[in-house]
Amino acid sequence: MQKYPFQITTEILNLVAEICELTGQLSTHSKLNNSPQLRRTNRIKTIYSSLAIEQNTLTLDQVTAVISGKRVLAPPKDIAEVQNAYEIYDRLDTLDPYSVDNLLLAHEVMTRGLVDESGEFRSRSVGVVDNHGNVLHVGTLPAYVPGLVSELLDWVKNNPRHILIKSCVFHYEFELIHPFADGNGRIGRLWHTLLMSKWNPIFAWLPIESMIHDRQEEYYRAFNVANVAEDSTVFVTFMLEAIRDTMLEVIDGSVTVKQSKSEKAATRENTVMNYLNNNGEITNSDVRKLLNVSVATANRILNTMVEKGLIIRFRSGRSWAYRKR
Repeated sequence: MQKYPFQITTEILNLVAEICELTGQLSTHSKLNNSPQLRRTNRIKTIYSSLAIEQNTLTLDQVTAVISGKRVLAPPKDIAEVQNAYEIYDRLDTLDPYSVDNLLLAHEVMTRGLVDESGEFRSRSVGVVDNHGNVLHVGTLPAYVPGLVSELLDWVKNNPRHILIKSCVFHYEFELIHPFADGNGRIGRLWHTLLMSKWNPIFAWLPIESMIHDRQEEYYRAFNVANVAEDSTVFVTFMLEAIRDTMLEVIDGSVTVKQSKSEKAATRENTVMNYLNNNGEITNSDVRKLLNVSVATANRILNTMVEKGLIIRFRSGRSWAYRKR
């Protein structure tokens, strides 16, 4: 029996191939390679989103201010979470992703001054809870945690599967073990990023956590489905899609276009309206193909057009579609 059950589906293989292709594009052409400001912006988005998933109350502007050393009126705990997260993400390239000691160090920095067992595996039983307070899973008994974490890191290091797949499996299995009293989600997402960044450094600067934050309900649902099935395939697929879509958004934002933002938005809206003139209705998938954008960008375009009164949304079968008002 496979130690960490998951299936290598055609969808997963296609996602890995697509991500590999996008990695080449980002490594060759992206502004991430020569824009410290863009990297900093993405890092701030990453920290804001990962903490927001765990109910941190600071806005993106407030997180930016804290990282810039400015005074912010907010709960001290939330400010400390931002400062700690920024410190450990800034040290990402110094961490060994297969070291238990480094994992504990990351937890110590991430939770410094915030939890009793900072930098230590938990000594009591805990459960995995979604953002509605529903218990999704009861963590491993404390006595087994150190050994299971060590085994998991060894598996990721030595298994021949592609690191894109292994890092997603790690993310799921790490949350299943739930090795810390607090901070498991933050550390799990950090370590997922670390594992991928050792394959290609570009992943250290991609705000994948921002996409997870946007799809938080799906994130928890994928974990829950995988937990019930005792197989992480659904979660691995979800995470690969989130990685792929994050990369598409970064590429979309990095393309040099002489149009202003308003001109670009108008061009896209005109393209959508022309499509509707010829076809009557349009879906998110149609917009993605039509404009070569990600799922999130297509949603943003369509929602903006709805707000402007250009189109209306309606139920078409099991999904949503849009038509002219």
